Parts: sequence; structure tokens; C-alpha cells
Amino acid sequence: MSQLALGLWMSVMTALPAWACTGIALKAKDGSVVQGRTIEWARGELPSYAVVIPRGHRLSLLLPDGTQGATLTTRWGAVGLAVQRTEFIAEGINEAGLSVGLFFFPRYGSYESYHPSRKLHTVGDLQLTAWMLTQCASIDEVKQKLSKIHVVGLAEGSVIHWRLADDQGRQEVLEIVDGKPQWFTNPVGVLANGPGFQWHLTNLNNYVNLYPGDAPSGQVGHCAVSPISGSSGMLGLPGDMTSPSRFVRAAMLRHTAPMQPDGWSTVALCFHLLNSFDVPIGIEHPLHESPDLLSATQWTTVIDLTARRVYYRTAHNSAIRCIDLGEIDFGRVSYQSRPLDKPCCPVVETVKW
Repeated sequence: MSQLALGLWMSVMTALPAWACTGIALKAKDGSVVQGRTIEWARGELPSYAVVIPRGHRLSLLLPDGTQGATLTTRWGAVGLAVQRTEFIAEGINEAGLSVGLFFFPRYGSYESYHPSRKLHTVGDLQLTAWMLTQCASIDEVKQKLSKIHVVGLAEGSVIHWRLADDQGRQEVLEIVDGKPQWFTNPVGVLANGPGFQWHLTNLNNYVNLYPGDAPSGQVGHCAVSPISGSSGMLGLPGDMTSPSRFVRAAMLRHTAPMQPDGWSTVALCFHLLNSFDVPIGIEHPLHESPDLLSATQWTTVIDLTARRVYYRTAHNSAIRCIDLGEIDFGRVSYQSRPLDKPCCPVVETVKW
């Protein structure tokens, strides 16, 4: 893709409310740490790739003015899922157990301006995930190294915030406002888009009345009343697809989810929870104006940080696929990328009698 085409695509992407990403983190009884998320794009097919980055790879950084910035040598091997270009890792994990994901954050964050004199110390926002995964082994190392670089948007209006996790269960959110990184410990283990993370935590206070199970029977005046259906303790849980509502719903679903015994059962549970955040393509557009897509949720991924496995499924193929980092020799493998979906029909298992 040319820089002009990249700029046009980014301008469309940031101008329209087409992103609705939702993330959830879980922990198993055996200590396994699992992190999942959806990724949405409602304006057409989103080119998406699985990417393997070896140690010692030469990572070239893109700059807003169309020139090339620094070329870095990767210190850690990583696996990621990329959008639009293989350089733009949206979610991934490295061999040290550090996981990073980007979530679009338009209107609420702001970077410093790009200066060509700093090009060798500048990282574009869409490549920052890859930069963190290949240059850092821990969240603390990310914080240390981030203070020595300049993060800029690759196109006008491009703004992102990030979630980071390690295989011990540490969860943090990075937001850049007025060019300054702001870090937040994530006590609820979820993330969506804007407003800012602290705003979302404050907004949870509006839902303090929610609880799992059924509401008790009561009386209004002389009239006995009882719940009409089950799960009435969650009456009022927001069900729309706005970012504030998704954050609240994700926080409550995560909070009430039963802890699973091991990593795989936690991965399976995470996929089930994320089903609640699939965005039907029809609600994203005026009636009869939707593009020819199955879903605005183009893919869903769940990462087992402890086992170092990346699982994913797509709108075209709901079969869960797995990339096992333990089967990759990052010292010998070459840089590789492949589309998430093959150009064929979904996998269907025929049940024979």
C-alpha cells in the first residue's frame, strides 16, 4: 500500500464510527492467564493477517510523512494478528509472555507532533504494538523504553490506546494524552474504546445495583410482584454497542464468570463471553445501506499467556484455530505472514448417522 493509500484509508477509518473493539481478561484456578478481544470494522472486508516475527528480524518503522524511520533489530520473537498491513499488529504476544493489544481511541487521546529531526526515535501508533512485543520483555521495560521514544499518529485523526498484560496476570492500560503517556492499573480486566479508562471506571458506579441471579419478590402498594424471568438481578445491564455500554457489560460478565480449572477451559469461556460483543453489520448503517459483510466483528482472538498460544476465529470461519509459540523456534524461523482466512467456504463438520 502506498503512503497516499494508507492516509486515505486511515482518514476514512478515523472519521467514521466503525470500530467497536472489546477486551476481557480472565485467570484460571491453575494460574493460567487468558486475554481475549474482538475487532470490528463495519465499512468492508478488513484485510487481516497472522504474523510471526523472529528474533533478529530487521523491523522498519513507518513515518507520517511517507519516509522510513529507524530500522530496529527485534530482541524477542512474537506472534500477532495484524490489520490492513502486516506491520500493524493489533493483538499479540511475545515469547517472554508479554501481551499487547491496540484499541482505537478517537477524540480522547492526542499525540505529540511529528518532527523529522526525531525520525530515528519516532514510532507510529499502529506499529507501537509490534515495537513493544519485539523490543520488551515486560510491562516495566515498556515503560522504561517508552520514555525514550516519540509516539505519533501515522495519519491525521489516528488515535489509539493499548492494554498490556503479562503471564502473571498484571493488567495495565496505556493512553497518550497531549503527547504524554498515562498508565493505569486495570482492576476490572476489561477495555473498550473511548472515553478514557478512568471515565469508564467512574461510570461503573452507575451500575452498582446489578448482581447475578434473580431479584427477590416484593410488593408495590398492595400488589405482590415477582420477577418476570430469570437473571432479573441484571435488569438494566446495557445491551447496546456503544463503548460505555460494552465496557459495563464486559465488566459484569467477567465479574460473574465462574473461574475455570485450566487454561483451555478459560480460553473456551472467554470465547463464549465475547459472543456477547459480536456487532451485527445491520446496526452500524442506515437501513438497507449495509455493505456485503456477515458481521462488523471481523475476528475474535483469545491468547493463553501462560501456555503461549494464540487462538482466533473469524466472521467467515467460526472454527477456532491455534498458533502455538512453543512450536516456533524464533531464533531460526523466518518472518512470515498469512491471511486469517483462506479464500474458501467456512469449515463445516457433517454429522453422519
